[in-house]
Amino acid sequence: MPTTTTPRPYHRAAWLLIAALGVHTVGWAQSQPARAAPPAPPVAEAPLTESELALAERVYVGAKRCELGRSVQVQAAADAPGHFHVTLGTQNYRMRPVPTATGALRLEDRAQGAVWLQLANKSMLMSQRSGRRLADECANDTQRAAAQARRLNPGPGLFDVAKNVSP
Repeated sequence: MPTTTTPRPYHRAAWLLIAALGVHTVGWAQSQPARAAPPAPPVAEAPLTESELALAERVYVGAKRCELGRSVQVQAAADAPGHFHVTLGTQNYRMRPVPTATGALRLEDRAQGAVWLQLANKSMLMSQRSGRRLADECANDTQRAAAQARRLNPGPGLFDVAKNVSP
């Protein structure tokens, strides 16, 4: 007598379960975040040029009070002339001067993506990786005096300068 196989209901349920789990696991694998790339090996620093060393002489060192009760410490690196250690809380950066077209003093830690900008009236610490300021309105006594002088004696406005230009 020939035997015929008829699909049994539990076989269909098993296949449906396997198919459902397969689809679910495929979606799960695709939704997992990508693993971070391993950190790049440290790059040897190039020696500072004469212009970079001249910039380093103009950097204000010491503690600076910032907005929101923060404070940043800038210290010259004892082991490398022209380099600085910038500390914000538990974050430490080893920075070197970088020339700018605007005249602002710029220190960079390229390995960690941090930038310290020093202007006449304030300084700020920024993260290039996250695109935000880590500390703003940081100033020592000299910078606070410059900011106060600017508030008391502001320069001409943009439209005031335009009125004084003769055609």
